[in-house]
Amino acid sequence: MPIKIPDSLPARAILDAEGVAVMGETDAVRQDIRPLRIGLLNLMPNKVKTETQFARLLGATPIQVELTLVKMTDHVPRNTPADHMASFYRDWEDVREERFDGFIITGAPVETLPFEKVRYWEELCRIFDWTQTHVHSSYTICWAAQAAVWHFHGMPKYQMAEKLSGIYPHKVLSPCSPYLRGLPDRVDIPVSRWTEVHATDIPAGSGMDILLESEEAGLCLLHDPRHRMLHMFNHSEYDTDTLAEEYRRDLVAGKDPALPRHYFPGDDPTRQPVNRWRGHAHLLFGDWINQVYQTTPFDVEDIGG
Repeated sequence: MPIKIPDSLPARAILDAEGVAVMGETDAVRQDIRPLRIGLLNLMPNKVKTETQFARLLGATPIQVELTLVKMTDHVPRNTPADHMASFYRDWEDVREERFDGFIITGAPVETLPFEKVRYWEELCRIFDWTQTHVHSSYTICWAAQAAVWHFHGMPKYQMAEKLSGIYPHKVLSPCSPYLRGLPDRVDIPVSRWTEVHATDIPAGSGMDILLESEEAGLCLLHDPRHRMLHMFNHSEYDTDTLAEEYRRDLVAGKDPALPRHYFPGDDPTRQPVNRWRGHAHLLFGDWINQVYQTTPFDVEDIGG
């Protein structure tokens, strides 16, 4: 089934060209079906690219999805035109009375700051708490995952000596989990972060289950059933060239970045990377959407109860 997004959203043309099934708003109203309501709280600097990455994954699932783009109420993004934000995004304060089958919260380039120093930290905490009453299942990404386990479980993040960047192999530790159906024993996932959380800090009795972990990159995916959340500390949604763009951006900025590991063929940054994680990303999001579809209430008003 296709994903329903605004007709004029820039991601639509990209997804159409890739063959992703996209449904316009005018066509969607003709179908007698309740689509899954998925919210995307987009905290990444490049809003358009991030919208496209997640819409691509959600649009490849067999369930009709209605995507709502959400932003922090008082935070003004510096890297996205104001007319784009006004046309396609809704303030969280304007959707807080609504209910969602699924809610994705992306990473953000603020991970070296203490959580409480982030400008929108208090509102994000309110959003985390709101998901417990108005969202059936949440999926947090990278910094947002670190923020969520700190908020709900008091798990700290640790600054690393250098940025962890590359495509790292991960082990499937819970092969019977419905969120890992169809995945091979080794799962390649892009990693791009300056901080990490440790498995040893998972509180006893929290009920959390480690689904994916890497010997080199550490924790990757945690299932938090008590809060109906998946915490993904890495970036399965990344495009083929995203790590290359980050590497070159840091070079220009004079940050002397290390070469992303297991990424450029022959460790030659002039060569085009080969995407080894696309299928794994589609399976991860497909399994999440399928589990949301199987378990969410039919009546939207019963969500979060």
